[in-house]
Amino acid sequence: MVPKGKLVIIGGAVDLGSSLNFNENINHPHYLKFFERGILKRIITESAKGADSVVEVITTASQIPEIVGIEYLKSFRQLQVENVNVIDIRSREDASKPDYLDRISKADVIMITGGDQLRLSAIFGGTPFLQILKRRYMEENFLVAGTSAGAAAASTNMIYRGSSNEALIKGEVQITGGLGFLDSVIIDTHFVQRGRIGRLFYAVASNPGMLGIGLGEDAGLLITENNCMEAIGSGLTILVDGRYISETSIYAVEMGSPVSISDLRVHVMSIFDQYDLYNHKMLINKSVKVEEGVFIKVKKDL
Repeated sequence: MVPKGKLVIIGGAVDLGSSLNFNENINHPHYLKFFERGILKRIITESAKGADSVVEVITTASQIPEIVGIEYLKSFRQLQVENVNVIDIRSREDASKPDYLDRISKADVIMITGGDQLRLSAIFGGTPFLQILKRRYMEENFLVAGTSAGAAAASTNMIYRGSSNEALIKGEVQITGGLGFLDSVIIDTHFVQRGRIGRLFYAVASNPGMLGIGLGEDAGLLITENNCMEAIGSGLTILVDGRYISETSIYAVEMGSPVSISDLRVHVMSIFDQYDLYNHKMLINKSVKVEEGVFIKVKKDL
């Protein structure tokens, strides 16, 4: 079944709640740099009711939900979106509260913030909250957006652990189940800035039928019901296609050994490029104008 809703996944700018180290004062909102602001505007443009949409911000992934929630309220309201609220779910019990279930049943947009994607899967997996989100995404003109951890958790399979430096050592990259809005892909975030190409290579080599999506900071993808992904934001998105792998040692070597992969195919997407998830076809947009610091699209869609 093809979803009737829209999905927006964003690479993030700051890993809200998990990248701040012990010495940083997390009480100061200036640490939360909303480079996604242009992408947030596109989210509202694509939503069912535009600026009149009801937006619910889910801060579950973050360790500083109060600060994160306030910053998102400010950012959406700068876009003249007034009906914005925060749902701060801290436990699986919270994910069954009637008030929260009622709110997401009436929302037009859900925004899942960054932090730790394992919190998202562990708290929401199998709950009425997630069931409602997925049903509405499949059946209605409903927009689900996630940034950083919220994007990484959007797929059926999710990377939740693995260092960049040792990603191509067997056993280093850890994968678990995600929230399940998008099948046959695996997503990594802060991709270019944190050198996570090895993590995605490993994930795809372990299951070449999955398309690897590496979202850079201020990079996003808008995924619509025609199975088309459009690159949004100023950053880059890297796609790793494992269908053409001719050989890999990942299944043969012992744990802790380096992994070899032959014939991976890689694509680089920038703003307004499109990728057909069904036919695995990419369309590069060669005509982009910049007017007063804003990218303008000058090309027909697929």
